[in-house]
Amino acid sequence: MTTPSAERITSPFGYRSTALEVISGHDLTGKTVLITGTSSGLGVETARAFTHAGATVVLPVRDQSRGEESLRTIATTENIDKVMLRSLDLASLSSVRAFTEQFLSDFSTLDILINNAAVMATPEMKTSDGFEMQFGTNHLGHFALFTGIAPALLAAPTSRVVALSSIGHRRSPVVFEDIMFENRPYEKWSSYGQSKTACSLFAVGVNGLYGSKGITANAVHPGGIITGLQQFLAREEQIAMGWFNEEGVINERFKTVEQGAATSTWAAVGVELEGRGGHYLEDCAQALPVSKESPMSGVEDYAIDPELAMKLWEVSSELIAK
Repeated sequence: MTTPSAERITSPFGYRSTALEVISGHDLTGKTVLITGTSSGLGVETARAFTHAGATVVLPVRDQSRGEESLRTIATTENIDKVMLRSLDLASLSSVRAFTEQFLSDFSTLDILINNAAVMATPEMKTSDGFEMQFGTNHLGHFALFTGIAPALLAAPTSRVVALSSIGHRRSPVVFEDIMFENRPYEKWSSYGQSKTACSLFAVGVNGLYGSKGITANAVHPGGIITGLQQFLAREEQIAMGWFNEEGVINERFKTVEQGAATSTWAAVGVELEGRGGHYLEDCAQALPVSKESPMSGVEDYAIDPELAMKLWEVSSELIAK
């Protein structure tokens, strides 16, 4: 499934590139961009980059007060009219449906969808619809969002979908026999890994079903970044994993939020990716297969398998229809 290095899609950017560097020179005036998870972290920096390029940016947030803080960070007096705050809770299908209905009423087209929002390593929890929280939020919420606003993406001359995955996908494939941990002990990292594999397979599925209709989709591993995503992890656990030391000094391998937003931005605007989708991207390039030589990078075959992507699509369609 993976691509030999000679055929890789690459770019002039890399590990330490920033979102503003990637988007420099792109004029997105007249384009509409929807980015989930813009209350903090990568979402804020991603939105800042697209606002800088002149796009109309829609910020769906669960917490309105935090969303307003983000709005003040992202927007300037010159572009405040192009940054729009909306209400959305990805852990609630009724909220997703309400959002998509309103979006289609407000916008005839959508040029770029970036599924950035996520939860990580949560205690055992369920969404309002009874789904395991990480799979339900990270994958199913975004799956329902896409299917709801697909008409706007199809109405654009061409459009792109970016699904944030993670190196965490290597912790678990999608366990179709027991996605919701009903018959196996809940384990927070397996759950997170499964959800991030699902995000990658979602991009493969979108590209397979809609690529010929003008929608290009790719998955992205943004890199290691310290953000609010770590809210459920104790400081001691993060130290034990080597993310930072006792003095709070962050591991030098970690990226800044500006750097972490770069690959998502490239996936959305990079000329190298025009009409090319179904891939897993990292460090502003197509990822290589997982290998012992590069333990901190690479993609597992099960995360970009077209057959598994279609199986997940069918399962997900059934789940959100209940």
